[in-house]
Amino acid sequence: MPSTRDIRRRIKSVKNTAQITKAMQMVAAAKMRKAQQAALVGRPYAALLNEILAQAAVRTVGFDHPLLVTRPVAKRAVILVSTDRGLCGGLNSNLLREAGKFDKDTTVFITAGRKAAQFIARTKRSLSAEFSYKDTPGFAEARAISKFAQDLFLKGEVDAVDILFTNFISTLVQQPKTVPFLPIGKISANTVGVNAPAAELPAPKTDDVFDFEPEEETVLGALLPHSLNFQMHQILLEAKASEQSSRMVAMKNATDNAKQIIKDLTLEYNKLRQANITKELLEITTAQMAVG
Repeated sequence: MPSTRDIRRRIKSVKNTAQITKAMQMVAAAKMRKAQQAALVGRPYAALLNEILAQAAVRTVGFDHPLLVTRPVAKRAVILVSTDRGLCGGLNSNLLREAGKFDKDTTVFITAGRKAAQFIARTKRSLSAEFSYKDTPGFAEARAISKFAQDLFLKGEVDAVDILFTNFISTLVQQPKTVPFLPIGKISANTVGVNAPAAELPAPKTDDVFDFEPEEETVLGALLPHSLNFQMHQILLEAKASEQSSRMVAMKNATDNAKQIIKDLTLEYNKLRQANITKELLEITTAQMAVG
């Protein structure tokens, strides 16, 4: 049975842990608000960009682009977006569980985040490139990842590219999600973007004509890579919002659990202390009765 000194030491240790988790909770909460705002702000632009692409694409005749080419998938690349640090609940575990479902022999991985790279090394899967991104992902970081994936596809080293990341739904809900990245295929309102509406656009009217300046191949040829770069940027924002939300919730749960442990230990300490006092009183009473 532990002594009162042992219990006091445990209470002090748990209190120190609670202070740390509380501080991490406050930091994550501040970062979470910023990350969530960045993710939500980017969604309208993604939807508008998709609509512009779809409206322009249905009004072109015979437009072709290497990023639109569909071919049989013999080799697949997966852009795996994880976190750099842990202490964010089951976010990485759920994500990497989904990554483990891809065929090891026909899949190469492009990682964004240290946890993803560690998973690929631990499971001895094929790693094509490793990238990192900051707490506030920049467009240049997303463009580098997107450009590398596009180069792999255009060179014919892979036949398709998917992105596996944790999609931000709410502060309490984040879900692993796989979205196709390349080839783009048929351009529609929901081709590019994480949370774009999934409605097909109606066919253009015969008298509804667009004048492209410069020519349509140049316009769409510039818009397609930009749309992919922005999709990658939006996904990094969604992943970062998911990370900070999950970490804030995990640290809050840890702090609440520490407080409950402190309450239980304090109750045990008081019971043990009361038992010791009662025992000492009984010993004094017994000795006094024996003497006198």
